[in-house]
Amino acid sequence: MEQQIPVQGNRRGRRSRQEILEAATRVMAERGYAGTPMSALVEATGLPKSAIYHHFESKAGLLSEVMARGARAFFDAMREAHREPPIDGSAQERLGWYLQKTGEVFVHHQDFLRLQLMLVMSNEAAEAPHAMETVIQVRTDGRDYMRVMIASAFCEEGEELASCIAEGLAHFGMVGFDGAFVSVQTGDQRSMH
Repeated sequence: MEQQIPVQGNRRGRRSRQEILEAATRVMAERGYAGTPMSALVEATGLPKSAIYHHFESKAGLLSEVMARGARAFFDAMREAHREPPIDGSAQERLGWYLQKTGEVFVHHQDFLRLQLMLVMSNEAAEAPHAMETVIQVRTDGRDYMRVMIASAFCEEGEELASCIAEGLAHFGMVGFDGAFVSVQTGDQRSMH
């Protein structure tokens, strides 16, 4: 006879998994991956180390899931923020709208973006190759997303020219947002949106 796991246990398990992911995102974004010992995660969650290892086989596995979860949430928020782009106005006004909405998403996903930049700028994720693959994929998807935003802003120029403009500006758009995010993290009072 198959044993039924109580619904309460499943709910508690999902809740503790979420609590671990949220705490790990926050703590790793503050301290970096290498600077986050398991004891800091135990302290942040109030859960024993065994519970963390129950949900995530290793610290590297936890980082991989933190990055994958963060990427999903970030791009879901980007799609939601850009759901109803303006159809009127100049290309500059439409592009400004996209950039403002993107800045708002960045502000609400600072822990994920901070951790991502730390991983890009260091070799901390060497023991977590899946996490680094996610970081690289986020950068690639972000650049692709930037192309779509720019092409959409210049749509009145025709599809071919809009695509050409987007291809030329996507890299600079990414660099601009990277720089703006770093500036905000260092205490610059200028807003990203």
